[in-house]
Amino acid sequence: MNYVAVIGTGIMAAGIAAGFLAQSIPVVILGRSKGKADACLDKALTLAQKIGVIGTYASQSQDAIKAEQKTEVLENWSNWIGCDWVIETVAENLALKQEIFQYLDERVPAHIPIGSNSSGFPISKIASGLKTANRMMGAHYFMPAEVVPLVEVVMGEKTELVFAEQACSLYKSIGKKPVLVKKDIPGFLANRIQHALMREALSLVQEGIASPEDIDDAVRYSFGFRYAAVGPMTQKEISGWDGMANAAKEIYPSLSNITTLPPKVLQLMSEGKTGMKSGEGFRKWTPVEIQQVSDSYSRRLKAAFDVLNIE
Repeated sequence: MNYVAVIGTGIMAAGIAAGFLAQSIPVVILGRSKGKADACLDKALTLAQKIGVIGTYASQSQDAIKAEQKTEVLENWSNWIGCDWVIETVAENLALKQEIFQYLDERVPAHIPIGSNSSGFPISKIASGLKTANRMMGAHYFMPAEVVPLVEVVMGEKTELVFAEQACSLYKSIGKKPVLVKKDIPGFLANRIQHALMREALSLVQEGIASPEDIDDAVRYSFGFRYAAVGPMTQKEISGWDGMANAAKEIYPSLSNITTLPPKVLQLMSEGKTGMKSGEGFRKWTPVEIQQVSDSYSRRLKAAFDVLNIE
């Protein structure tokens, strides 16, 4: 069976590797050290078991599955035979990513597609000047990578469609939901839509129109509730574009078009109030509350994952 090479040893690397392992696809984890790569594999195997292993690995123990995987220092790996996909997941550092892609450009056979999980840097910059940039693309996951189905496959200036479609086909085969982004624009697809919503939400908080808690409820229990069933485009196909068009005439002129963060958010960050990780954001968080919300979040994501898997 062919394998997938995951470059990096952090949280995203483990989650991405887990998605393949859960579908009984072998992985090779390549890191800065053998020890970090081994630890990443252990984490990936644990995550794979949590989301449920199917296929040939389903009847094997975790130790048996582990014995079939490989880990290595990136510079020491040369056996690319049978590799279907290479994905880089290292820290968000453009120079580091460019260095790794230059290395891959020279060593990975030109028929093997290569993706970057970068959430911010355009693949066109990461692969700039490389002779095999035609097989390089963005492959943006969302945390937790082993649970959230979406993967944005982003074409750069030089990416050939055949390689992007190959990556999409691979992700479909393991139960992921790839979307093809045909132009390398800031924020790709999902984050652009997400930030449009957040700009309006934060503007409403800034103007004192609604509290953060009420905004959460408004999203979760209205259109967010519907979007768990169908996306926004299909939902409007159901309800009718004429109704949306009439509402848009009234709403669009009043929507926020700010190009910088609202003062309230900037003040929070200047005070070190960055959310749960600092114990306070728009509100204070106790360790018990943080654990409760995190556990609830994980359960709900897993429940949504299970529902999507049976459709």
